[in-house]
Amino acid sequence: MAIENKLGIEDALELAHAEERLSKKRALELYDKNILASFEVGTFAGLRDIHGYLFQDVYPFAGKIRTVNIAKGHFRFAPVLYLEDALCSIDRMPQDTYAHIIEKYVEMNVAHPFREGNGRSMRIWLDHMLKHALGKVVDWSQVGKEDYLLAMERSPIRNTEIMLLLKSALTSQIDDRQVYMKGIDASYRYEGYHTCKIDEL
Repeated sequence: MAIENKLGIEDALELAHAEERLSKKRALELYDKNILASFEVGTFAGLRDIHGYLFQDVYPFAGKIRTVNIAKGHFRFAPVLYLEDALCSIDRMPQDTYAHIIEKYVEMNVAHPFREGNGRSMRIWLDHMLKHALGKVVDWSQVGKEDYLLAMERSPIRNTEIMLLLKSALTSQIDDRQVYMKGIDASYRYEGYHTCKIDEL
């Protein structure tokens, strides 16, 4: 069964295809219309705006803090009871160096504030921080899916692996549309979404 959605779709696979298409269109608008520039950098409010924009056509909970506990595999994300406190703590974390930004990214991943679409929203949020603080973004097309997922799985205990992996993929091509579009497609592949490419929409 599909999770609650605005499209009235009950089949999970059909919903996944619709979600990919609609949210990738919104991801492209974030870039082409320079909407991202109006969002706060490195705060939960900024992440909430990214999530709300990406998934506004699909989910009634777009941009809203989840009200249920969630897990992936054996890992349980921050309990709802402590989620708002965790987000306030993350907002206060520094974002002036590469190491600080990755630490903040890892903590936000542990919080996983939304019911669905956390990873895809957070990777845009991460690049937004890197761009403002360092004049760099991650070229996600250079980061392999398995390497990324394993590094993120281990990151709450030890973040060295994800730091090194993403550092090797940093680029100063922060305003390159192709880097952005390839990055969105790669980001979606990490989550198993690969039925359409962003440049085909």
